[in-house]
Amino acid sequence: MEKEKSFTELLDESEFKPRRYSVGEKIEATIVNITPEWVFLDLGAKSEGYLDRKELLDENGNLTVKEGDVISAYFLSSRQGEKLFTTKLLTRKSVDDYLYNAYKNRMPLEAMVEKEIKGGFAIKISASVEGFCPYSQMGLKKIDDPAAYVGKKFEFLVTEYAQKGRKIVLSRRPLLEQIEKEKIEALKASLQKGMKVTGTVTGVQNFGAFVDIGGIQALLPVSEMAWGKSDAKTLYMPGDKIEAVIINLDWENDRISLSVKDTLPDPWNGAINKYPEGSVHAGKVSRLAEFGAFVTLEDGIDGLLHISKIARGKKIKHARDVLAEGAQVEVRVEKVDLENRKISLDLAINAAEEAAADAEKEKMKNFIGKAPQKMGTLGDIFKKADGK
Repeated sequence: MEKEKSFTELLDESEFKPRRYSVGEKIEATIVNITPEWVFLDLGAKSEGYLDRKELLDENGNLTVKEGDVISAYFLSSRQGEKLFTTKLLTRKSVDDYLYNAYKNRMPLEAMVEKEIKGGFAIKISASVEGFCPYSQMGLKKIDDPAAYVGKKFEFLVTEYAQKGRKIVLSRRPLLEQIEKEKIEALKASLQKGMKVTGTVTGVQNFGAFVDIGGIQALLPVSEMAWGKSDAKTLYMPGDKIEAVIINLDWENDRISLSVKDTLPDPWNGAINKYPEGSVHAGKVSRLAEFGAFVTLEDGIDGLLHISKIARGKKIKHARDVLAEGAQVEVRVEKVDLENRKISLDLAINAAEEAAADAEKEKMKNFIGKAPQKMGTLGDIFKKADGK
């Protein structure tokens, strides 16, 4: 049975959740640390805020507070969890000054998406100040569900400050792009040629598939998808997860090439045992040329059937005169060149015909006797007749 929590434990847990503040919101907080530049405030929930130490100096430059003192401060902005405060009263003018400073110095500020309006979102910056964020500036991709952003707080940059603060345009996009850039730079530093990576297929073309490997686009050429001839659109579709080996890194042109084939067993490793000379196998004609036909014995292993083997004594100009792509044929292995990954083939029917012809010749030799002696000339014949 689970132990019932005490009131103190429940109270402590509630304090663990950090608060969100609006620009201009006033707080009372205890000073927990003072450094040469900043004064740190205890915000509860194991979080801290900070403000400029200069704000708490008197006219002689002496610090007017000490650790443990409780002071009033106003929230200004948040950046990656760090909350900046000020002791100066945030009037409309001070808020405008702060926003103008944020605009000039490209300083991020935290604000809440209040509602969706024509062309984008109304952003609540403070109790008295609103801004506008276009759809295109809310994220890196097209927004499919605008309602999902309403009521949430995000960091923005002020990209336009006009009409004395009556027109404020905000954007999340530059901040997200910077985060993405830092992420990609870190990823680039970790990638090496020959290493295995996992990725997601984002698009498929006849020449290959585009793969996202942690924010970077790579290309998986169709020739590297499998051992043997492949059809990219049959093998992959967007959303597929793959494991591949990096075979090329070209950061200068932002090109990465992958190979799934290199993660698979090489069929040529066992070819010498699987296809010994003289063995007969079924194959499929994969390509035709003037000099012969390539026959696929298995994925990744093709043999060459020379045109002289196809012609069978006839005069032909092209392998297509006898064979068609996709045709099933029986072939006999004549030679295996493992070093150059080549197999020479002959049609099995040719071998059978040659063997039958040799057997027939041998048979005829056994049954045909010696040739009769010459009869001589016509004169010899008459002489033999006169002698009778």
